[in-house]
Amino acid sequence: MKIIKDQLGNVLEFSKTPKRIISIVPSITELLYDLGLEENIVGITSYCVQPYHFSTTKKSIGGTKKVNIARVKELAPDIIICNKEENTPEMVKELSEIAPVYVSDINTIAESLDLIKQLGDMLSCRMEANNIIAKINFKLADFKQYIKDKPSRKVAYFIWAEPWMVAGNNTFINEILKLNKFDNIYQNLERYPTIPLEKIRFAGDPRVIILPSEPFKFTDDHAFEIAAYANRSMTVFADGQFFSWYGSRLLKAFDYFKELQEKIDSSF
Repeated sequence: MKIIKDQLGNVLEFSKTPKRIISIVPSITELLYDLGLEENIVGITSYCVQPYHFSTTKKSIGGTKKVNIARVKELAPDIIICNKEENTPEMVKELSEIAPVYVSDINTIAESLDLIKQLGDMLSCRMEANNIIAKINFKLADFKQYIKDKPSRKVAYFIWAEPWMVAGNNTFINEILKLNKFDNIYQNLERYPTIPLEKIRFAGDPRVIILPSEPFKFTDDHAFEIAAYANRSMTVFADGQFFSWYGSRLLKAFDYFKELQEKIDSSF
């Protein structure tokens, strides 16, 4: 009997290693692939865009907020993997009537590494998991050495427009901002608050505005609108996956952050 606790403390019991996996979390879908479990993944969401070929080789069970329960049942999973932030408690409860549900809860890199280890234990791919963890730790140490003499800069990281929403405290995004020595002017607010755009200078007067590629597709018009109120800042269009995806995406993230830092340095 294999007994696993997910990141909410829920106990899952398996008489054998789960073989048929449904992932309802895009970044975890990518992680499962990098753990060598492509053949075991039987269902993903329409937002699971990495690796690219999964859009044609894997069954879609809907979105992260609303899944096709009938299709999930048809796929007969041994394990369903969710996330506290991306999937609702009601969804998790309904899915748990079909198969055991592992729920991740990640706001830090340490918790991301813990997820990789737990999946390695649960899905019998410990060697692959340990290899990914070791590589991430190596790249993380290298990046910390790279960033240590960089100046700290005030930033605002937007996730939505009209209403204007930003990343606040207790989010994985804020953890990544801190790692990059970006002083989040909204870190005094929890999670993903809606903010009055016209008061952005009073909130902290950021020097850098980060507009990510997801979950909202920002345009130049949005950048101009923000600049009208944050007129001392530079705007950076960034790849949102590197700021919000955990798991094996971290293997590529630190090189991206170095490029981003160099881009910002050249503008100051």
